[in-house]
Amino acid sequence: MAKERGRPRTSTVLWEGVQHLLADATGDATGTASGDAADAGALTVVDLGGGTGGLAVRVAALGHRVVVVDPSPDALAALQRRTVEAGLSGRVRAVQGDASDLSSVLAPASADVLLCHGVLEVVDDPAAALRAAHEVLRPGGRLSLLVAQWPATVLARVLAGQLAQALHVLSDDTRRWSSSDPVRRRFDQASATALAEAAGFSVTEVEGTRTFSDVVPAVSTESDDDLALLRELEAVAARSPELRVLAGHLHLHARR
Repeated sequence: MAKERGRPRTSTVLWEGVQHLLADATGDATGTASGDAADAGALTVVDLGGGTGGLAVRVAALGHRVVVVDPSPDALAALQRRTVEAGLSGRVRAVQGDASDLSSVLAPASADVLLCHGVLEVVDDPAAALRAAHEVLRPGGRLSLLVAQWPATVLARVLAGQLAQALHVLSDDTRRWSSSDPVRRRFDQASATALAEAAGFSVTEVEGTRTFSDVVPAVSTESDDDLALLRELEAVAARSPELRVLAGHLHLHARR
């Protein structure tokens, strides 16, 4: 339906950023990968908290091997059905686990790329999660880190008429809008970068995602032309330092 099309749930900016990061990692791995020629250029990608595999299947379709680590058996069952339907079951492996026991389910230095999207907001210890990610990545491996950003939440609460909740975000150390907020914490560029660097990563690029998509009225993007304009706006805003602070999420590219 038009309204669903106008409010896309998968960010084009994020997917393009992930592809760019994968391409960089593939270039680094050229000449070092083991296995037969048919698998040359394939990376081992870990999708931490990958759930039902919406992103994992897209990565596998590019020719990479993907390991999805998630604590939910139901999500992993859905992932397996999805990969079979996509004809990619040989390239996607499901592992039950979470950030706290990542090192016990995956070998050290076994991954070329690790996707950590929407994980730090909900885990008990974000710093420990990033240290575990660092251990699983090979030297020179890449981290794709997506975190919710708090200034966008302030704006969203104001636009929704929830002024007390907007003020609560500004005064709360974890940047939640109330005790009933399902998100345990939010970040900004400085705090997310500091966490990644403390875990041993070097942040190489930062882009904003969903700067406008979560606040623009659905009726404003019912036509394909308007949706194309929104995507163009998102692409420009993603790399604008002035607009990045308003992005709903930040996508950090980092290197081990």
